[in-house]
Amino acid sequence: MTASSAVSGSDNSSASSSGDTSGGIRSAGTSTSRDAAERTQQVSSQLYDLIGVKGKTSDSRATVTECSGKDPDKYFRILHPWSFTPAAPGDLEAAMQHLKERLPKHGWKIVEYGPGTSKNRNLRLTADNDAKKASVHVIQMAKDNPPMLSVDVISGCYQVPDGQEVEHF
Repeated sequence: MTASSAVSGSDNSSASSSGDTSGGIRSAGTSTSRDAAERTQQVSSQLYDLIGVKGKTSDSRATVTECSGKDPDKYFRILHPWSFTPAAPGDLEAAMQHLKERLPKHGWKIVEYGPGTSKNRNLRLTADNDAKKASVHVIQMAKDNPPMLSVDVISGCYQVPDGQEVEHF
């Protein structure tokens, strides 16, 4: 898994769209950590379906991260980092192209697309989905062996129900 090369819970990973109530991070409403993690992993599964080429994903679980500037016992975000390795290395470009074309048709707004600033100039895509209260950050790592997509799905900022605390995992 190459989560360290992507979002890692940084505030700029989630667009400050119309539901913004937490200092640049949109509010995702009220939820327990486990329910929010399950929803975020479902978003990841939907994104996998949009890739549209055969391959393998890494086996990873969602994790709880903090909402910047908020009480970490009451507010949280969910980060689900994973990677996709196409069965045929030549399908990597097609996988990224499918995401670029299909995301907008499924409620995602692409807010960044193009080469990154790293030495490898990896192609990057960031998209937000207001209905899902989530963002996705994808890096096409064509020069890795094997070539892969690094995918980070990050939720908006949730608040736990009254009387509960954030469960960290």
